[in-house]
Amino acid sequence: MRVSRMKLFAMLGAVVLLSGCTADLTEQNALLAEENENLRAQLSSRNGALTDAQQDLRERQSQIAQLRRDLNEAERSRGPSRPLTGFENIAGVSATFSNGEITVTVQSDVLFDSGKTSLKSTAKQSLQAVASVLNSSYNGRPVRIEGYTDTDPIRKSGHKSNHHLGFDRAYAVRKFLIAKNVDGKRISLASFGPDRPLGSKANSRRVEIVVVAE
Repeated sequence: MRVSRMKLFAMLGAVVLLSGCTADLTEQNALLAEENENLRAQLSSRNGALTDAQQDLRERQSQIAQLRRDLNEAERSRGPSRPLTGFENIAGVSATFSNGEITVTVQSDVLFDSGKTSLKSTAKQSLQAVASVLNSSYNGRPVRIEGYTDTDPIRKSGHKSNHHLGFDRAYAVRKFLIAKNVDGKRISLASFGPDRPLGSKANSRRVEIVVVAE
């Protein structure tokens, strides 16, 4: 009888122990399931962030490719780069390079009053800058000063013709450059008068200082 009771107590103890283990396992499983769910949520969030980052990367790569195409198109439309002449950024002056010569163009309206050959005081600063470049960057190089006019016939200026007016204006520029230490021996003169008009009368009236750079 005592043995049977001992067996019963043992069985009851085993049942209690198993019940406790089962409860612990259930709690552990619940914790593991919760942790697994949290990990799945984190993974989903990170996958979403990765997808967004990949999409953003593709968009930026597309933007970069488009910018490169735009840059190439701009470079093609601009054509070959032009060398600097040294006459850039001088007020009232433009310069072009072609066939080894630099043509520095100054509108006559900048230099002279209508029909006159005396330099305006406001033009002398620009011509002084031109003289400085001639002495520093093109010292010893031949210089040709060419006078141009519009095609309107001479009426009031007192000059015999537009060719005479163009020459006197070129001579006035030469005289000023010599006064600014440009060697007169390297300067020649020419007048084309109305023979080479440009798109407008204002543009046609000009003095060109041509430098043989090569």
